[in-house]
Amino acid sequence: MDLAQQMKELCRIYDLRPSRSKGQNFLVTESVYNDIIAAGELTKEDTVLEVGPGLGFLTARLAKAAGQVVTVELDDKLANFLQTALDSQTVTNVTLLNQDILRFNPDNLPAGYKIVANLPYNISSIFLRTFLEQKNAPERMVLLLQKEVAQRLTAKPGAMSLLSLSVQFYSQPEIIRLVKAGNFWPEPKVDSALVRLQLNSGRSDAYSASEKKAFFRLARIGFSAKRKMLKNNLAAGLNLDLATATEILKASNLPPQIRAEELSLDDWEKLFATAQSFVL
Repeated sequence: MDLAQQMKELCRIYDLRPSRSKGQNFLVTESVYNDIIAAGELTKEDTVLEVGPGLGFLTARLAKAAGQVVTVELDDKLANFLQTALDSQTVTNVTLLNQDILRFNPDNLPAGYKIVANLPYNISSIFLRTFLEQKNAPERMVLLLQKEVAQRLTAKPGAMSLLSLSVQFYSQPEIIRLVKAGNFWPEPKVDSALVRLQLNSGRSDAYSASEKKAFFRLARIGFSAKRKMLKNNLAAGLNLDLATATEILKASNLPPQIRAEELSLDDWEKLFATAQSFVL
């Protein structure tokens, strides 16, 4: 019996119905599970936070590879099923929490923990912001994400967004592989990608909390009107005349006609340093 048949049979026996609104699309391909575990580079010294374990197929593999697994499931029925399964298998290194991951406090996890998850599509952006900005942030994230989101995270200058800038400020994202929709049950309408984010503790730690707040305020202003040139957004958002906004760009070695999506992370850091002397 293949993985898809096993999952369908479990759902039939326990009266479980995957919910599309909750992003419950279960991975049914063994090779992708193997790639997820490999990307995590897990050892018995690691603590792993898993999000949305569903039927526990990834959980079981994480339990074998890592020292401790904390898995967080919002769905009550799935959480009850998984707890019963863990108890029957006498798995001792998995802690199951039936709660909303966006309200989870990672402060009790050991420093250097890792996140591995087939993440529900509908919480991807807010999940990334939440955990990248945590005081006790993970060392690494290995996530199955919607392909389009993965491409935004790894975007280069010319296609940058506030999301890609934020993720690249805190981490080094890379796409490990693409995962077609047919590798899930129920099959979603879009393809996915396996993404690894290695956190940039050195880069983000160089900024104080107030500096980070000011940096992203500047970035939000820069991306506020996508079709406008950056100087126009800066002038409007910082209450400057256009000449001063242009002067800030020139002092940052950026052309006056540039748009926010064309800047690299390094460019934004130069712009931030320059803008501080003017207005921030």
